[in-house]
Amino acid sequence: MVTRTGPLRPLADPAHTDAVLAQMQRWLDRAVIGLNLCPFARGVQARGQIRWVVSAADSAEAVLEELGQELTLLDQSDPLQHETTLLVLPNALSDFLDFNDFLDDADAAVEALELEGEIQVASFHPQYQFAGSSPDDIDNYTNRAPCPTLHLLRESSLSQAIEGHGDPEMIYAANIQRLRQLGLPGWQALFKDN
Repeated sequence: MVTRTGPLRPLADPAHTDAVLAQMQRWLDRAVIGLNLCPFARGVQARGQIRWVVSAADSAEAVLEELGQELTLLDQSDPLQHETTLLVLPNALSDFLDFNDFLDDADAAVEALELEGEIQVASFHPQYQFAGSSPDDIDNYTNRAPCPTLHLLRESSLSQAIEGHGDPEMIYAANIQRLRQLGLPGWQALFKDN
């Protein structure tokens, strides 16, 4: 289980918040860490430095406001306590094209807060699709998560993690190869409980 640092913002239904969080944590443990898709994830998870925020936002405007708050909080936090943030959006940006368009607003928020070079926003979505791929390409699953999610990363920490694992393009290529070997049935099997 991923340790939360900081409060979890509740949805109207706490049981729904808990279910979303459990689903996201299972994805992190079984896919991101279990398949070693991100060299950064295992360490921060083991040290309990992930801040999970299950957002109640139900519009792009509300997400943008909350994103600004979370960017500021991450920037002002001690990295030993709060290294990274996963802003989970179960009620907003469910359409991938809308989510993808919103990423320009997310980058603009980073710039407006003068955090370029300090924090970057990575993205995950249940229907994530790379340009030029078909919706069912297994390659897309490197960026698929149970809910639309904005991952706020400290660039200094990300650089250190990448240095220990080589060229970022090699990480991406290895992830694609791993998923192609696994295939869709293997991906789906990751989330089945016996």
